[in-house]
Amino acid sequence: QVQVVESGGGLVQSGGSLRLSCTTNGYTLNYYALGWFRQAPGKEREGVSCIDESGGSTVYADSVTGRFTISRDNAKGTLYLQMNNLKPEDTAVYFCAAEVRYGPVRASFCFDEDEYDNWGQGTQVTVSS
Repeated sequence: QVQVVESGGGLVQSGGSLRLSCTTNGYTLNYYALGWFRQAPGKEREGVSCIDESGGSTVYADSVTGRFTISRDNAKGTLYLQMNNLKPEDTAVYFCAAEVRYGPVRASFCFDEDEYDNWGQGTQVTVSS
């Protein structure tokens, strides 16, 4: 199984920006659809965004649409999540997930945790008001 590792979390003020990254332990990500999930304290994990193996198809949760951008660089084996105009309610541990899958992604796949077999340990994002 591919192992993924998140980085880039931290503490930021409301309205600020962060860019999260997700890399692998040497495996190519070219055959994987990739997703970002988050889990806030006391809440269930929720899907944030996902991207198909080519980078041509993306899906976003309503709560982050227009503020977050998912992208990938297959040559570098890296997934990104650019987060702008952060809000205190974005505070959570953010997880990267990967699954072998081809073709455009849809919300039914994107936000279903059971669709993904490979998960990172998460990176903490804290947004202060």
